[in-house]
Amino acid sequence: MKNYDVIIIGAGSVGVPATMAIAEKKMSVLCIDSLSAPGQGNNKKAIGGIRATHSDFGKIQTCLRSIEIFSTWEEKFGTNIGWSSNGYSFPAYDEKTEKVLKDLLKIQQSFGLNIKWISPEEYQKLVPGIKMEGLRGSTFSPNDGSASNLLAINAWYFRSKELGAEFKFNEKVNNIIVIDNQATKVVTDKASYGCKYVINAAGNYANDIGKMIGIDLNVSPDNHEAAITEPVKKFMEPMVVDLRKGPGSNNFYFYQNSEGQVVFCITPNPSIWGIDDEATSVFFPQIAKRMVSLYPRLANLKVRRAWRGQYPMTSDGFPIVGFTKEVPNYMNLVGMCGQGFMLGPGLGEIVARLIAGEETEKDKRILKSFDFYRDFSGMEAFK
Repeated sequence: MKNYDVIIIGAGSVGVPATMAIAEKKMSVLCIDSLSAPGQGNNKKAIGGIRATHSDFGKIQTCLRSIEIFSTWEEKFGTNIGWSSNGYSFPAYDEKTEKVLKDLLKIQQSFGLNIKWISPEEYQKLVPGIKMEGLRGSTFSPNDGSASNLLAINAWYFRSKELGAEFKFNEKVNNIIVIDNQATKVVTDKASYGCKYVINAAGNYANDIGKMIGIDLNVSPDNHEAAITEPVKKFMEPMVVDLRKGPGSNNFYFYQNSEGQVVFCITPNPSIWGIDDEATSVFFPQIAKRMVSLYPRLANLKVRRAWRGQYPMTSDGFPIVGFTKEVPNYMNLVGMCGQGFMLGPGLGEIVARLIAGEETEKDKRILKSFDFYRDFSGMEAFK
């Protein structure tokens, strides 16, 4: 049986960057996944948006670091991951939304986010042709952006391999052996591996791994559908997030990526719980009506494909990250609420520092929001 300093369960949006960050600390690390390659779960279903525009210090600071990693990756490592600093925007078409956004703006700025309120005329320059009737203005965070989830996960994977990390694919974790409150071994359907630390980064299957050490994580996969158009000449800049509710839906959002394709997604209401990857006939009529009403020039774009993925949700919209009291060398890295791609690189570095005993005061403050033992009474405004 081979032994490792760290075993990570799950080779997705958070598991792979955590593997990379731990390998950078020169620790031996094994990442195990039941699927055939890195990023074959919800990572490949992500639409690529990366924002620090949240309502909480922990998420904002984690994503600010992620944005640093995404935006400098090609310069540092020579690999194009499709990064674009297109920004994020939250337009307001009613007084209530305007007040919520402006109240949050003060909090966001106090936590170090570069964000401002812009007028309808300024917003129209960013999104030419946007519906002006009723537009009261918008928040705009120019440092937010987007990247290719497919290019990024592979860049992190190959970087991890260069640093000495190991991966096992098509291998399902069946058990975690705990002796004297310490996780000592991970047992799969093919082999057993010894370890000093275990990290649960299993996404949709976080609960199954948690139960192996006797904890209930209450992470619930929530189904969302998305689609992508043909590429066209660049005609808009930021991600547009419309927070208003519509028939059968809450917010929806769209942007034009670095290749000129418009990518879009909707939040269903009520939520659709479970793990179901089949696209439905409901999605297109529902979102097309909303998108064209808000931004008429989208009407003639041809859609290439649609898909369905899951947001592994916690009840308050914050991840669960950190060691457990029950098994002190077992760590949760779960419940990303559909934001694993944007949180992953920043969280990976925090996790690596925790494992290496190099936790900073800033890390401690960030992790307060993600503590497994919190009361879950708060609520992330942009979950």
